[in-house]
Amino acid sequence: MNILQAIIIGIVQGLTEFIPISSTAHLIFASRALGLYAGVEPTLRAEQTTATIAVIQLGTLLAVLVYFAPDIWAITVAFVRDHFNLLRGGARPHETRAADGSIRQRRSRLSDDARLGWLVIIGSLPVAVVGLLFKKQIEGSFTKNLWVISTMMIAVALLLALAERVGKRRREMKELGVGDALAVGGAQVLALIPGASRSGSTIMGGLFAGETRETAARFSFLLSIPAIAASGLLELREAVTKLPEGSALPLVVATVVSALVGYASIWFLLRFLRTHSTGIFIGYRLVVGAIILLLLAGGFIQPA
Repeated sequence: MNILQAIIIGIVQGLTEFIPISSTAHLIFASRALGLYAGVEPTLRAEQTTATIAVIQLGTLLAVLVYFAPDIWAITVAFVRDHFNLLRGGARPHETRAADGSIRQRRSRLSDDARLGWLVIIGSLPVAVVGLLFKKQIEGSFTKNLWVISTMMIAVALLLALAERVGKRRREMKELGVGDALAVGGAQVLALIPGASRSGSTIMGGLFAGETRETAARFSFLLSIPAIAASGLLELREAVTKLPEGSALPLVVATVVSALVGYASIWFLLRFLRTHSTGIFIGYRLVVGAIILLLLAGGFIQPA
């Protein structure tokens, strides 16, 4: 991978990681179009592509950490403080915002921020367990297959459309509970299949759980932190042996570019979802998925 390829890959990763259109699908296409790791044996090429994508995702992880730094700090401080108080056997009143906007006092061992920390942990368990159990399959050539990618792009688009239709879209961040963590965390497992989209799957899960679009997106981004960090750091260690010599500088460039573009993508999507549905992304997924299927059926492109 040269510097130009790295910049393009970084832009694609930053644009598509948080927009619900499947970053993996677009990165696979971009890597093919750019001839990334061309001439390498198929299985090794699939592993090298997986390692490259996972490492570059650390850039978008940085974007999330910077954008949500105040939230992450508040959650961390509250989590440590409240559990310290819990060990001391204390419970104190906390302010909470009701659905009608009024502020109420309630006695609780955990504040809303501390509870949110637990929801992120609980929601991260499904993808961690499934990801570890099927690590070899996820890194293999099957998950780079365009039949799989195009099918998942269409399937998740239809599920997202259903979620838009049946979701009540009333609940805010302060009202999230264990059911939301399990719904969104379970949906995040779909993101292990390329073409599903982590943000698309988790936003879909949030909408099915009755969350507002912006709340679903914000919780989706917070839930992405452990998943992206784990996969990126794990692949970073393995990338040292899998990727060819001279990959370090291009990887750094791609990661920095993905961080800058990813930050802009988060800002855009949160503002967009305050006043718009995910309809435009659903339509895009359906069109792109259908085009890929037609190209595959006509023999114009190869599935792997």
